[in-house]
Amino acid sequence: QVPLVESGGGLVQAGGSLRLSCAASGRTFSDNAVAWFRQVPGKEREFAAKIRWTTGFTYYADSVKGRFTISRDNAKNTVYLQMNSLKPEDTAVYYCAASSNWSSRHPNDFGSWGQGTQVTVSS
Repeated sequence: QVPLVESGGGLVQAGGSLRLSCAASGRTFSDNAVAWFRQVPGKEREFAAKIRWTTGFTYYADSVKGRFTISRDNAKNTVYLQMNSLKPEDTAVYYCAASSNWSSRHPNDFGSWGQGTQVTVSS
């Protein structure tokens, strides 16, 4: 498992932007998939986006497609989530996670997690 550290959350008005970062601490991202999930109290953790570390291939949930962009910086061993046109319903704790199973979008298949970063979008 790879220790992950998220940063970049905060408070933003609807229509604004934020960029989240996810850094692997102490080792490189050797897993196939690095993903962002989000969770609000009382609800299950929801998949948002993922990127295949080796190829850069990306996949998005319909709820964020066209507004969020996931990317990676190999030299910095960091994955980013650029979030544009934010909506109040995007408010959640955002987590990054890594998995050797590229095909999965289920949290149970991701073994490495960060501590989460809060994103709050005001209307």
